[in-house]
Amino acid sequence: MSAETKTELTAVYQVKGMTCGHCEGAVSGEISELPGVTSVTAVAATGQVTVVSTAPLDEEAVRAAVDEAGYELV
Repeated sequence: MSAETKTELTAVYQVKGMTCGHCEGAVSGEISELPGVTSVTAVAATGQVTVVSTAPLDEEAVRAAVDEAGYELV
């Protein structure tokens, strides 16, 4: 039988309101708790959050996580 292969999907989101490393950590921490997320990289300077996951993420779930962190998904 063939070995199980995991597909990783990368999505980039634009987040408004991040200004520092603490902001990056808050956003990354909330998004990383979503099911299937394997990696989150937030960059305050650009407002971009790159999320790697094993399955497509529900945008509303990502929006809720960003809101929970106190920021806004653009």
